[in-house]
Order: sequence, then structure tokens, then C-alpha cells
Amino acid sequence: MEETISLKELLQTLRKRLSLILSITFIAVLISGVVSYFFLTPIYQASTQLLVNKSKDDQSTFQYNEVQTNLQLINTYNAIIKSPVVLGKVIKDLHLDMTVTELNEKITVQNEKDSQVVNLSVQDKSETAAVKIANKTAAVFQKEIGKIMNVDNVSILAKADVSEQPSPIKPQPLLNVAIALVVGLMVGVGLAFLLEYFDNTIKDEQEIEKLLGLPVLGVIATMDDAEMKASQKRFAKQNAKLRGERIGS
Repeated sequence: MEETISLKELLQTLRKRLSLILSITFIAVLISGVVSYFFLTPIYQASTQLLVNKSKDDQSTFQYNEVQTNLQLINTYNAIIKSPVVLGKVIKDLHLDMTVTELNEKITVQNEKDSQVVNLSVQDKSETAAVKIANKTAAVFQKEIGKIMNVDNVSILAKADVSEQPSPIKPQPLLNVAIALVVGLMVGVGLAFLLEYFDNTIKDEQEIEKLLGLPVLGVIATMDDAEMKASQKRFAKQNAKLRGERIGS
């Protein structure tokens, strides 16, 4: 016969293991908060924008084919921005104590679909360093692309600036704590049901009826030592009283 679990039993299990669930959740939130606020290094981001579009004089007309050519070149430009030719010169000009590979990992280059604007973002432990690297990379790329591909269709739309009140993009302590809260609850609830599943002890007469399919005719009450001694004294007094009454009669 297939065993079913009622909603009442589920709620009883949660109530029974509530202290375990809350403890696991609290520990998860506490660990997440401590790690996020005291151990993870804040990372700042600075961004600059490049426009891939050949400069024209006022008398030139708009040409659709040239725009399409610029769009097709953007993927190539994205690769060139992160190439050793550009990044090596950035490291040299800024006197950075890192390799080209390490600098490459800090830089993200992307553009919107069918857009001639390229976003260049740099992440670093120092916002000032991120701003300098972003602006220098854009400037070096704008200069080097003319030598590499013999074109003049890159201009800088916006430079990165140091904000007055910089805020790191990661870690996000509140988000980490919220995630830890949800994960802690899930782990606590899962562990509660797991412990209940492996708990084979019979706790009341209802479980006996459920397991055996037979009605319970009686229940033997349990007593602790104090109740046992009190019952023995009452029994002794009643027994002595009955003996006295028999002798008197």
C-alpha cells in the first residue's frame, strides 16, 4: 500500500524541527555576513565608451554599407583591445605591476546588438586604478588601431571618471545575506524531513494504529521516579487502611 503524507504531518515535522531549521538559517546568514563584510575584497568598476564610425565632413552623405562595415569590424576591434599589443603598452605607460594576462582578466569589452558603441569596463580593487586603466586602454587602442588596420574610425565618446562616493560592484553583502537566508532555510527544511524519514521510533498510539491497522485498546501510562514513589506510598496507605478495617471487623 502506498504511503501518503498529509499536510498536517508536514507542518508537524516543521514545527518539531523548527529549532534546527532556525539554527541552520542563522548560521548560514551569519557566515555570509561575516565573509561579505570582513573577508571579501571590494571590487570597483570604471567604464568608457568608444564609437566606431569614420569621421566625415559636412558634405559627405550617409552610407548604409559603411555602417555595416563598421559593425562587422567591431568584433575584430574587441579582440584587438585586449591584445598584447594594446595591453602591453598600457602596462608600460602606467607602470603596472602585472602581466598582460592579469590585465586582460580585469577588462571587459562588449557592445549592444547593431550598435557602433563599444563599452570598455575595467574592474580593480582601486577605483582610481580602474579609471586610469580604462582611459589609457581606450587612448592606446584609438592610437594603435590606425597603425594596425590603417583606419581612422574610432573616437572616444565618454571617459571614465572617479566618483565622489565610490561604491563597489561586488561583493554585495545584502544580496549575499539574502541568498544565504534562502539556502539556509532550504537546507534546514531538507535536513528536518531527512531526519524525520530515518526516525523509525513509534511515538504515540496513532502511529501504532497506522502501522498495524489495528485499533488501540488501552494505553499504559508512563511515570517518573517521583510519581512512582508517590503511587507506592498511596498504595501502602490504602493497603494498611484495608487491613485495619478487616481487623476491626
